[in-house]
Amino acid sequence: MKLSLALLCAAVGYSAASPFAPKKSRNTRKAKMNAKLMSNAKTLRKLDQQDEEQEVDLSGYSIKFEKCQFVKSYNGEEGGGGGEGVDTILTTQRFVIFRLCPDSSCSSCNYNYGEYIVDMETYLEAALGYKEEVQEQYCETCNQCYEKEQEDDDGDEEDEEAWKCQNMDTSSCYAECQNIENMEENGYMDASEFIECQELDVGDDDGVQLFAGAMCASSGTRIKIGIFSDEDCSIYDESKDIEDYMKNDDGYNMKLSYHLLKQTFSESECIASCLVEDEEQNNGDDGEEKEAEVNEMCEELYEAAGKCESSHGFEQGIVDYDNYDNQVRNEELVCDFISSLQAGHYDQTGEIVVSGGRTTLGGSSTATGGQK
Repeated sequence: MKLSLALLCAAVGYSAASPFAPKKSRNTRKAKMNAKLMSNAKTLRKLDQQDEEQEVDLSGYSIKFEKCQFVKSYNGEEGGGGGEGVDTILTTQRFVIFRLCPDSSCSSCNYNYGEYIVDMETYLEAALGYKEEVQEQYCETCNQCYEKEQEDDDGDEEDEEAWKCQNMDTSSCYAECQNIENMEENGYMDASEFIECQELDVGDDDGVQLFAGAMCASSGTRIKIGIFSDEDCSIYDESKDIEDYMKNDDGYNMKLSYHLLKQTFSESECIASCLVEDEEQNNGDDGEEKEAEVNEMCEELYEAAGKCESSHGFEQGIVDYDNYDNQVRNEELVCDFISSLQAGHYDQTGEIVVSGGRTTLGGSSTATGGQK
């Protein structure tokens, strides 16, 4: 799904398009992400130039999370945007702003970068799918190395995969991976399982049904799981703590683990390099150089996002690519919209913020005594 002019207009109140996909159960999210991300990579852009196909090369860049932002806007469709039984004319759009930074300047990222905006669901699906795969590979290698150490081998037999354990600290990685594997037994539930809005098994003390879903926190610098009173996770209930409603199948209270989810955002560093490292090639002796490969998370996010590139000197930016005419024409609009979200015009629940108080779309204003 591309972030088109229509989606941007919807975010500022000109369109009635709904951002909510059909609900999915928790046990299908990982399967969906893996199937989506492990499919064959698509060409990002094609330029018919001397009968050759050219792609944007993202191999020298890394993904840097910038901000998460909710935006409430007028929904002109009958029934509004709050779901069944909720009286509201507002729809909540969920966005993530991220950058593609040169690998050598992730901390500063002040030139030759691109800035992008994408819906939060797409961002989290791609980022969590990638992080889950990295985590699985890491723990698989750690367990193999740990087992080799426990075998107390004489070392006479040559091990062709010994290089995998050279930089693996089994004293720390094994305990970490055991905690991940035994998360539920240790009283934790994975927060990444609640990124899609879903009905909780228990309601509040008055029997009112509650919902859980991902939301922006800490002025958009973090993503957490919150409690909502509607099936679209648009109406945040700040009086409730998600961990008060987490129970396992036996009815015991559980806590949330953000071990995986917190890897999708960072205030200072990039969350992932777009270049796929070929460890076997790096440790081989054939000397044969392979073409750089870009991981599917970067391809997925780049393809889906609205792009603000030329004003930041992004060297791989859009220049008369026929397949991306819409992106070229609307790049200025995308840049302006990203700037408006970064300027603090909305609070973390999506309400418009003005000097002297908070303006609530479609309802009364709540004074805050100052800019929220």
